Amino acid sequence: MNFAVILFLLTLVTGAAWLIEAFYLRPRRRRLATERVRAWEQDQLARGGEVSAESRELVRDSVLQRPWWLDYTAGLFPVFIIVFVLRSFLFEPFKIPSGSMIPTLLVGDLILVNKFTYGVRLPIVHNKGIKVGEPQRGDVMVFRYPLDTSVDYIKRVIGLPGDQLTIQGNRITINGQLVPMDRTGEFYDVERGGYAPLYSERLGDITHNLLTELDNSSFIRLPDREVQVPDRAHCKPSPGGFTCQIPAGHYFMMGDNRERSQDSRSWGFVPEENIVGRAFFIWMNFSDLKRIGSFR
Repeated sequence: MNFAVILFLLTLVTGAAWLIEAFYLRPRRRRLATERVRAWEQDQLARGGEVSAESRELVRDSVLQRPWWLDYTAGLFPVFIIVFVLRSFLFEPFKIPSGSMIPTLLVGDLILVNKFTYGVRLPIVHNKGIKVGEPQRGDVMVFRYPLDTSVDYIKRVIGLPGDQLTIQGNRITINGQLVPMDRTGEFYDVERGGYAPLYSERLGDITHNLLTELDNSSFIRLPDREVQVPDRAHCKPSPGGFTCQIPAGHYFMMGDNRERSQDSRSWGFVPEENIVGRAFFIWMNFSDLKRIGSFR
């Protein structure tokens, strides 16, 4: 059971407790408090005691006090509903667990994902309720892994629905146009334990950095699968690469650390219903506070 389901169930349980408290238990305590105060006043007067406003309030408050178990159910409902709405429809935090997006994102980066950029989706079932926008080439996108939808992945959008995409010698051609890429220097990759060639690549309106070695294979091997074209129905192999016709409602994703990213080159396209949102902001990295800020 993932966190989204747990949060949904907690919101339901605390919401039910809040409704019971608001419409039954609290009015009932108020009636009992009124009766208790009246009985106390009558008893005090019968014994010749003093009836003060302060004493009356103490008696009333002792009856109106909410039971402890409601503090941990109904009392927490406002917190859970705010977190649920924010996380389900607006922004969701993620932690980068691997180096597949180096140099854009580093291991340990805590990022925010915009949940409404690509449309408002219903939580849990993930159906799109309101269309807002579509993924653009070059976006950094979080999605549910096609081979295991309980796992979230983050990669860069390379190919859009309807694109003809060719990868040859680690160079990308989209609809007959070679994607511009320039060597800009070297980047020290901690995971590699050395320097890697650093390139600048332009995808649509977005220019970003990536690590790659152009003489390496265009294919990425999964541990439990042989090297093959990502989708035999829509991709054809060629010497040193392959060409894909991306089907409607699907996206071709790649990591910026090209030789160390298991992506669409391994497991195929990402269907539209697997989209979570667009990653756009690093809100914390405890090892390097200078990384806080927006990225593309």
